[in-house]
Amino acid sequence: MKKHQLSSTAIISLFTITYFVSYITRINFAAVISEVVNSTHFTKTALSLAITGISVTYGIGQVISGICGDRISPKKLVFFGLILTSLMNILIPFCQNPVQMTVVWCINGFAQSFMWPPIVALLTILIPSKDYSHATVKISWGSSFGTIFVYLAAPFFIHISGWKMVFFVSAIAGILMAIVWHMLCPDTEPVRREKEVKQEKSTVSLFSPLMLFIMLAIILQGALRDGVTTWMPSYISDTYNLSSVISILTGVLLPIFSLVCFNFAEKLYKKVFTNPLKCAGVIFGVGAISAGLIQLFTGTFAAMSVVFSALLTGCMHGVNLMLICILPAYFKNSGNVSTVSGVLNSCTYVGSAVSTYGIAYISDNFGWNATISTWTVIAILGTVICLFVCYPKSKKSEIFN
Repeated sequence: MKKHQLSSTAIISLFTITYFVSYITRINFAAVISEVVNSTHFTKTALSLAITGISVTYGIGQVISGICGDRISPKKLVFFGLILTSLMNILIPFCQNPVQMTVVWCINGFAQSFMWPPIVALLTILIPSKDYSHATVKISWGSSFGTIFVYLAAPFFIHISGWKMVFFVSAIAGILMAIVWHMLCPDTEPVRREKEVKQEKSTVSLFSPLMLFIMLAIILQGALRDGVTTWMPSYISDTYNLSSVISILTGVLLPIFSLVCFNFAEKLYKKVFTNPLKCAGVIFGVGAISAGLIQLFTGTFAAMSVVFSALLTGCMHGVNLMLICILPAYFKNSGNVSTVSGVLNSCTYVGSAVSTYGIAYISDNFGWNATISTWTVIAILGTVICLFVCYPKSKKSEIFN
């Protein structure tokens, strides 16, 4: 293995910027979907298939990417993902109907899946264990800043040139990032080969009952995090009769809350609970309260609807930090941290795929009140599962203490 020359700070900065670019090349479709509906006159349900599709292929690709990340140079996997996602962003404006958009965006989902698990694998190699949780928080900021950028820049590009310009700008960013990544990222191999870890067994099986409950909680988290983020601008536009551009701008508040929740969740984990499951359960509970307050203010106070929607998604980002970012590090000694990261992260996008289409269907057929009631129920279930798993009769959960 070549010895890397970048400092830990420089490595974390590189990974954060990379994750930032990966986000703007992934969530841009969701950010402009209300404008695409207005411009093309395609229905929300038809266009939501593209976002559902990217969630499905991203989730499947996460497993493949995770397995590859334990066996192939993670640097090469991320570079491949950046190039392929850039190409898909170039193609999407030329699509003539929702079916073509869905196909292209599904391929983009596969490309995007080659980002996070390899980055996690690289983190466990390049960053000291004591700095791991802090590093994951910093890198997760990339998703929030990427979202802020998209929701601020999209209305500007829509105003001057239409929604297609959003994808062209994203593609340019992806290509430039691929070049920078290739030049600066340390070229490492996986921590240990399969033969070297053959004698060791993980303290807890990836598919034990404990982990299956955790996967279910992650599915619920993904349903809320991505479902609310995707459709909140449409909810605001439909409920308060605001233009799509103004509604998109309200989405900026979501990642701002996410940044706050990332940092709050890390402090809560380190100083209060020291158990990612307990911490996730508490944050899920705050999300359930937020969903209930969205219901209370729907149709009466737009600002409060936006604030509590942002708090709900922020809470889900906090849960994501616990269950997707911090938990896989407990599997480091088994030599399959990338695989675990990929499998767990794929669960997020099972929930995302179901909720993105499901929210469009429920809101179209039953209205936003019914939709928000569903959000509340999902958050309550997540709270119950996480807190229940914290206190099983089996002591296997002690791995997370």
